[in-house]
Amino acid sequence: MPLRKQINTLKLPSHVAIIMDGNGRWARQRGLDRIFGHQQGVNALREVIETAAELGIKYLTLYAFSTENWCRPDEEVSALMGIMIQSLNNETGTLIKNNIRLKVIGDINRLADDVKERLFETINLTSVSTGLNLVVALSYSSRWEITEAARRMSADVNNGTLKIDSIKEEDFEKYLTTYGIPDPELMIRTSGELRISNFLLWQIAYTELYFTNKLWPDFGKKDFYDAIIDFQKRERRFGKTSEQVLEK
Repeated sequence: MPLRKQINTLKLPSHVAIIMDGNGRWARQRGLDRIFGHQQGVNALREVIETAAELGIKYLTLYAFSTENWCRPDEEVSALMGIMIQSLNNETGTLIKNNIRLKVIGDINRLADDVKERLFETINLTSVSTGLNLVVALSYSSRWEITEAARRMSADVNNGTLKIDSIKEEDFEKYLTTYGIPDPELMIRTSGELRISNFLLWQIAYTELYFTNKLWPDFGKKDFYDAIIDFQKRERRFGKTSEQVLEK
């Protein structure tokens, strides 16, 4: 049976997050500069976005550039920013055509002005879209996000708009950059690495994790289908017993 037909469209994860890893290694294996790997990774990115939209997934969050990535060589960071601008120039029309809305999370103030300008332009142009919500994590790390949330919450406690004794989990979530976005049900990491790398640490408390040895530039529609099928075979109990889940 074709993979697509093995997917139960009634049990799709509403939110899939992906750590897109392995561009540099893909290039090195071919004797190429790391930048060629990042360029090739854009093709995988396009295919996965299209596949998620076709399936009817509501949210797709992509870890595009971490705060730690600023420590990479200047020429690589510069090239990555260039690829980002080029992708926005090339793909904004496709996003609009396919009813995809772009959102961004992260420390956007660290981005260069030309990157921010092009980014916000695409966000504005796609703001009326009602299909897939494409969330791109740029200059993002979860520890940065949680620290910023704690800082802003503390300010509200100090100015009297928030009472410390009444703070609940849902109150803290209001200060996160992902506020209003459901927690991921499935997280995919490519390249064989078995770690989360400071990504959505608060949000993935009950997320199903899927690791694949495929390097990101080689990850395509079939691989995305495989991850969804694997997810649908799992029992999501949220601390309950299997019997309690079945009773529902």
